[in-house]
Amino acid sequence: MAKKSMIERQKKRERLVAQYAAKRAALNEVINDQSKPMEERFKATLKLAELPRNSSATRLNNRCELTGRPRAYYRKLKLSRIMLRELGSFGQIPGLVKSSW
Repeated sequence: MAKKSMIERQKKRERLVAQYAAKRAALNEVINDQSKPMEERFKATLKLAELPRNSSATRLNNRCELTGRPRAYYRKLKLSRIMLRELGSFGQIPGLVKSSW
């Protein structure tokens, strides 16, 4: 199992992304508006750079909510393949039948 700290770090990033989403969108709109003067766009770029790095949505990863594993992630269930198989074996996922041959 992965450390719980990675799960907590991911949750913190999600909170920061939600908190700064409107501010980042407004600054990006100013930056991409070619009709604005260059100085104003440059100031917006500097303000965007001052925001916390983890407030960017590109810093988010899909992670298993039980283990924190970033690979082999099933979006519908928010689980990694390992936990999906384990929980499926115990019959804890409704509608999932794990068969062996």
